[in-house]
Amino acid sequence: MALYDPAKLLLIAGPCSLESEAVCRVVADRLRQIQQERPELRIVFKGSFDKANRTSLAGGRGTGLEEGLRLLGLVKREYGFPVLTDIHDESQIAPVAAVCDVIQIPAFLCRQTDLLLAAAATGRVVNVKKGQFLSPQEMVHVTGKLKQGGAAEIWQTERGTTFGYQNLVVDMRSFAIMRANGFPTVFDATHSVQLPGAAGGKSGGQREFVPPLALAALGAGADGLFMETHPDPDRAISDGPNMVPLGDLDTLLARCLGVWRAVRA
Repeated sequence: MALYDPAKLLLIAGPCSLESEAVCRVVADRLRQIQQERPELRIVFKGSFDKANRTSLAGGRGTGLEEGLRLLGLVKREYGFPVLTDIHDESQIAPVAAVCDVIQIPAFLCRQTDLLLAAAATGRVVNVKKGQFLSPQEMVHVTGKLKQGGAAEIWQTERGTTFGYQNLVVDMRSFAIMRANGFPTVFDATHSVQLPGAAGGKSGGQREFVPPLALAALGAGADGLFMETHPDPDRAISDGPNMVPLGDLDTLLARCLGVWRAVRA
């Protein structure tokens, strides 16, 4: 049975880095409450065990593979969520596939053919992020590799396109263009407001623009949202400036569901 359900708004949510069991539990507790109150959502818990593309060596990279998979397994077992994490090389695919329901291909790696084919061969859902350097039209070739590799289910995620130095822009036409590939299209609402490398050896962000962009993307036909969230983003080890504060998440999702319902009415 497919993990994506067109009758529900897909929400990929969780902290940027898994960080610690305490952070994972706080976020998972709140997501479970939201899921119970809003059955129209299909929530997938996400978290990274390794932030392998930090701006500088000073950036925190996270828990590492073994501890990260332990935390994702805990969330899956105790909270009942499907879980997602990103991989960076082929050696990580087998252990990740043993725990995770969804394997994510990072934007910078979306054209790595061997990585895509190896992920497709696991039988897990594969979520591939559109590179900041790609047009939406080019994603047909990325998803085509996954399809030819026999992926059980394919999701494609828009996360903005490089616009000059240290800025990203979201072309709302992307959702119609990418949807023509025949696979669910997700909007990465938090990474799209990132300011890459703009905070002195690390990335900055403008989280105040997450709500308008998320609402616009759903109005343009996105099938799901990717939102990183944290109980205290300003103290997060990565991507704090563009994460949604956990306490604000439910109010934002209520607005998002309103647009999603209206578009599908």
